[in-house]
Amino acid sequence: METARCRALVYAAELGSITKAAERMNYTPSAVSQLIQAMETEMDLQLLHRSKRGVALTEEGKKIIPSVKELLRQEERIDQLTAQIHGLETGTVRIAAYSSVATHWLPEVLRAFQTDYPGIEITLAEGIRQEVEGWLADRQADLAFMTYMEPMPYEWIFLAEDPMMAVLHPSHPLAKEKAYPLRACEEEPFIMPAQGMDEDVNRMIRENGLALNIAFQTLENFSCIAMIEQNLGMSIMNRLITKRQDYDVVMLPLDPPQHIRFGIAVHSLESASPAVRRFVDYAVRMLGQEK
Repeated sequence: METARCRALVYAAELGSITKAAERMNYTPSAVSQLIQAMETEMDLQLLHRSKRGVALTEEGKKIIPSVKELLRQEERIDQLTAQIHGLETGTVRIAAYSSVATHWLPEVLRAFQTDYPGIEITLAEGIRQEVEGWLADRQADLAFMTYMEPMPYEWIFLAEDPMMAVLHPSHPLAKEKAYPLRACEEEPFIMPAQGMDEDVNRMIRENGLALNIAFQTLENFSCIAMIEQNLGMSIMNRLITKRQDYDVVMLPLDPPQHIRFGIAVHSLESASPAVRRFVDYAVRMLGQEK
């Protein structure tokens, strides 16, 4: 199967437009349309719905697209291996990560890596766990920086533990204590980050059988902290999120202690491209000592 046809299908599906796919490939829209039509003819399947609003995968296309992406990934791996044999350092590394990791850990790694390998292109997508794992699952990302949870269908490389912290207003009765009793949060107005979709917080709630009084839900953690600064409630989040937050709040470890485990998830390190394996080596070496 011609990889140009595969690439045209993937770009059209991801961008929802033949025209945008053509721009990405430096082709004409007519050429991209012909590539996809040739692929449909070869397979005797309709892969795209076409309308004035754009294009979308058919049910058949949705079943085919994961294998198409895998074929393109293997082509890229072959290109990188060939370049590596010739002494060239090229390739692409597509990273998905929590915003906290992207903000506080990855910039230093990216700088060091690109200094040594300027020919390798890096893309970075940030999101909550469900988004990060989704990008990895459909292979929009080659690797994902996320926390460990069962089931873990990927190869996972441990980096560091990060403690969960109670975030309180300075006038809170427990603000001067050494730790915050976890059960106490059941008796307080609780501000839930990530619109209630922070799976690390939700897992802690489930595992400890907590019944919370949800006063507010925010999209971003910094807005959650800002609301705590105004004494609208309290919250719990991992310590990495709170770094460099210039707010007048108190952060206490929990009693009993709660932690999340950060690491790197990949489909298979052995079958990953040379560029991806090299980036993982850098991340493990530079972030493995994070506390």
